[in-house]
Amino acid sequence: MKAALWYKAKDIRVENIEEPQVTSGRVKIQVAYTGICGSDLHEYVAGPIFIPVEKPHEVSKDVAPIVMGHEFSGTVVEVGEGVTSVKVGDQVVVEPILACGKCPACQKGKYNICKHLGFHGLSGGGGGFSEYTVVDERWVHKMPEGLTLEQGALVEPAAVALHSVRMSKIKAGDKAVVFGVGPIGLLVIEALKVAGASEIYAVELSKKRGEKALELGATAVINPAEVEDVVAEIQALTNGGADVAFEVTGVPVVLKQAINSTTFEGETVIVSIWENEASFQPNTVVLSERSVKGIIAYRDIFPAVMNLMKQGYFPAEKLITKHILIDDIVSEGFETLVNDKEQIKILVSPNNK
Repeated sequence: MKAALWYKAKDIRVENIEEPQVTSGRVKIQVAYTGICGSDLHEYVAGPIFIPVEKPHEVSKDVAPIVMGHEFSGTVVEVGEGVTSVKVGDQVVVEPILACGKCPACQKGKYNICKHLGFHGLSGGGGGFSEYTVVDERWVHKMPEGLTLEQGALVEPAAVALHSVRMSKIKAGDKAVVFGVGPIGLLVIEALKVAGASEIYAVELSKKRGEKALELGATAVINPAEVEDVVAEIQALTNGGADVAFEVTGVPVVLKQAINSTTFEGETVIVSIWENEASFQPNTVVLSERSVKGIIAYRDIFPAVMNLMKQGYFPAEKLITKHILIDDIVSEGFETLVNDKEQIKILVSPNNK
């Protein structure tokens, strides 16, 4: 079967590899659509981050080159012995977590902060940039009636956004600001609408992404290239600062802006995966009793995301900007995302449909 494998930064190859086989307790999926994630882009530009290169991953036991792709939907084509939650023909999405099940976090059910956290499609074990993949039954979620397979490919990034909002201190009626409205930032706006935020401000350089933020319900968009002081602008618009800021850029200077944009006792939630270190003056947190927290991935949230999709949230038709075939994944996918910041979500069809 065809698959896209990561060998090293700037070296992703589409190759023919052996089709995976089902074993007990596992599910084989014919992949329909797989989104190219910001994490995938980080691995392409500056990896490895999650990809194991020097020693095998603790859970997958794999080492690069590995199949990429962790935002995907598909159809069940075979189930292993003992599988009862899905059957052949079901349309499904995969929660692409690799967790050890033994560390203190896993023992408390917080598998997304597993000591050995990895991702199917980033840390080995197969991935969505392939015609077929096999995963443990635990991580397979049947899609409800009414959702398309395209919508299914957005469940994973929408789960990141919903988890970040759930883990924040946001309350109905609060004011929020989202720094960076690429795919995850736009989905954070959607999740903030679910949570009842009264005002949602977006900070974004790309005019097209800013327009998309307004289309999805942002109160206003601040373009750093058009204002003298982003923080002062947010402080003025919110009459003293946002209750919660979401940092979704991974750009060091933006972390400072996010913290300073909040009110006293405000909170900054770091959603980004970082390539480099970032610093801020601790007194900006201390003297206003602000807080800063990080989130990673999601847990126990995929069914809620799909139920919200049925209600009209996280709309595929407004977020997917391009479809490509797996043969074109580098030139039309990764390179396009590196050079064209007006793209939002690119979906790859591994089966060349």
